[in-house]
Amino acid sequence: MPRLQLTKSALAHETRQLETFRRFLPSLDLKRQQLMVERKKAAAAKAGLEAEIEALRTRVARALPMLADTGVDLSGLVRVAVVEIGWQNVLGTRLPVLGAVHIEARDYSPLARPHWVDAAVTSLRRMLELRIRVQIEARRVALLEQAVKTITQRVNLFDKVLIPRTKANVKRIKVHLSDAEMSAVTRSKIAKRKYAAARAP
Repeated sequence: MPRLQLTKSALAHETRQLETFRRFLPSLDLKRQQLMVERKKAAAAKAGLEAEIEALRTRVARALPMLADTGVDLSGLVRVAVVEIGWQNVLGTRLPVLGAVHIEARDYSPLARPHWVDAAVTSLRRMLELRIRVQIEARRVALLEQAVKTITQRVNLFDKVLIPRTKANVKRIKVHLSDAEMSAVTRSKIAKRKYAAARAP
C-alpha cells in the first residue's frame, strides 16, 4: 500500500474517493437484498418441487402397490429425450431456465404387460420431469448463493474497510494540514517579533 501523502491534493483525492464509496454502497446493498430475495424464491420453488415429488411417490405407492412385484420388468420404459435449457440474467447473475422437457415412453405391448403399467409409465414420466426441474432449481439456488456471497463480500469491503480507512485518511490529512498551518502562523508571528525587535532602536 503506498504511503499516504499529507497534502491538500491528497486530501481532495481521498475526499472524492470517500464520496464515491458512499455513493456506491447503497446500490451494492440494494443489489445484495434483491439477490437474497431471488435466492429465497428459488429455494421455495425447489422445496415445492421436492414436496411434489414426495406427494407423487406417496400417491403411486398407494395407487400402485403392485410396483413392488419384481417379476414385472419396468426398466427402460421411459427416457429423457430432450431437455431445453435457456439462460436468464438476474441482477448480473446468469441463471438456467428450464424450457421444454420431452420424455419418451418406450413402445411396449399392452398384452405382454399388466394393465397397471400404463399408470406406472405416466407416473414415471412425471417423476422424471420433476427431478429435472429440481436439478435446475438446485443449480439456480447454488448460483444465487454464490452471487449473494460475492456481493456481501463487496458490501463488507466498502462498509468495513474502504470507507473507514478513507475517513481515517481524510481526518489524518486534515489534522496534519491544520497543525502545519498553525505552525506556519506561529513561525510567522515569531519572525515578525524578531524583525520588529531587530528594527527597534
